[in-house]
Amino acid sequence: MDFPEIERCGFLCVHEDTVKQVLAEMPGDETLYDLAELFKVFGDSTRIKILYALFEAELCVCDIAQLLGITQSAVSHQLRVLKSSRLVKARRDGKTVFYALADDHVRKIIAQGMDHVLE
Repeated sequence: MDFPEIERCGFLCVHEDTVKQVLAEMPGDETLYDLAELFKVFGDSTRIKILYALFEAELCVCDIAQLLGITQSAVSHQLRVLKSSRLVKARRDGKTVFYALADDHVRKIIAQGMDHVLE
């Protein structure tokens, strides 16, 4: 049986200066854990649809449910996840709560993700 060639170093050699440099810049474990958790939130297609809809306009739960063809309860659940991850914010206008992307960082993440997918 032929096995594919595996790329590896020809000999064991740790580039200590490079390793030290990377370690000096590497965020702490808690920060990296938080980053991983943030990316998990983006791993759900319903949440991505909600974020993309909010990329286009500020919307209430009823609007989002109508757009996505899912229940208001399902939208509310996903909005709680997105809000707790600080990806969306809420604004009350009378009895209606409108949701929007939390800030420009979220807008950039969505835009860059779309650019990457469409390349």
